[in-house]
Amino acid sequence: MSGGGTGIGRAIAARLAADGNRVVILGRREAVLEEARARIEETVGPGRIVPVPADLTDPEAVEAAAARIAVLGPVDVLVNNAGAIVTPPAGDGLAALADAWRKDLDANLLTAVLLTTALQGRLRRPGGRLVVISSAAAQRGGAGPHSAGSYAAAKAALHGWAFGLARQLGPDGVTVNVLAPGYVADTEIFGAGWSEEFHAGKVADTLVGRAGTPADVAEAVGFLASPSAGYLTGQVIGLNGGAVLGR
Repeated sequence: MSGGGTGIGRAIAARLAADGNRVVILGRREAVLEEARARIEETVGPGRIVPVPADLTDPEAVEAAAARIAVLGPVDVLVNNAGAIVTPPAGDGLAALADAWRKDLDANLLTAVLLTTALQGRLRRPGGRLVVISSAAAQRGGAGPHSAGSYAAAKAALHGWAFGLARQLGPDGVTVNVLAPGYVADTEIFGAGWSEEFHAGKVADTLVGRAGTPADVAEAVGFLASPSAGYLTGQVIGLNGGAVLGR
């Protein structure tokens, strides 16, 4: 899975490893991946987590990572979780705006496209599971005061791409679903730099009166990755405490 070193990604990796899976975690920062491996394996035991550092916006790095993963055998579950809200444009001109948008598209869309394409032939057939982590921002627009809209647009682009993959891979017995979390505390996206008022507003926006947790997302992914979810494909599943109602 991509983005497996922190927050939601680490929780998903721990959940899948607890089910007995060997989990490859990918990310840019090797030290962060190693720390995640050590912490997860304190609970699940040694040998369950395989860190593979890679910049998933770089095609050559993705190809190298895919080659390392290939020696482990077929891919039962691929979770595309890598993503970030990129710093706002460093200036007022169109060039600065274009640069910021390209960075957001690279971080949130291209990472998933490149990794999935590199591993698509390795997905187990039948029975493979492809899970794409999007965001409630893709359904409602915006992502807070630091966003110029590029984050929401990049996450929304994942939906149409995933629908096409669901049609393509369904006949092979591979499911493709999008999970769109809302406000999830204890993550890098909703970390430093956001005011207490912003956090309180996000909680007030839910119907259940609390923030989501990485464990909430991990449990949902655990189901989507399971044999029980074999008839569920081509869907965008909102996990947002009711902040965005079903559509």
